[in-house]
Amino acid sequence: MNAFLPTRRQIQKVWVLCVVFALCVSVEFALLAADLGIWGTARWRALAYQNGGFWIGLLNNWQANYGWQPQTMFVTYGFLHGGVWHLVVNMFTLFALGIVIVKRIGQARFFLLYMFSMFGGGVGFAMLSSSYQPMVGASGALFGMAGALAAWEYVDRFTADEGLWPVVRMVTWLLILNLVLWWAMDGLLAWETHLGGFVAGWVAAFLVDPRSRPMV
Repeated sequence: MNAFLPTRRQIQKVWVLCVVFALCVSVEFALLAADLGIWGTARWRALAYQNGGFWIGLLNNWQANYGWQPQTMFVTYGFLHGGVWHLVVNMFTLFALGIVIVKRIGQARFFLLYMFSMFGGGVGFAMLSSSYQPMVGASGALFGMAGALAAWEYVDRFTADEGLWPVVRMVTWLLILNLVLWWAMDGLLAWETHLGGFVAGWVAAFLVDPRSRPMV
């Protein structure tokens, strides 16, 4: 059984990913347990969304629940999720993309890119959405990670005088994914957050690691 468990050295190499994972899972676990009546009350989830979700109205004339809420929501929304499946999909994506990025730029710069992408996702939602429902989820930061990988792929291929079709294909698939999810969720997908995160991640990629790498 130990063969399937990560070693301490493996965990140390991606401890930032593990911290993000632990925060997201712990929050959703606490809210799920409250939903099921194991502890707390069923109001915990609503309270978490009220105080930690991203509310566009707070950038206008809504009354905040606490002093810094209009600012902190640009971060707190990314550690809340809409349920178990929302969490599972996002956490799988976190590791699938995060391990590749950490291997390229290290954990400190990954953390900067992740937080910048999360902030960018909030900015995208604030600028483009007209929804007055709370927005939650790590997908802004995750699409930022995808944006960073696309940016590096572009730089590496351009420098090596290779074709850019893989970059176009990646962006096209992300667009199709958003369209399908938007349709499947009856228009409730926060595509604005995805777009904002992707753009922020693309920009952050050039800030934290502007150098090209040899094609493999």
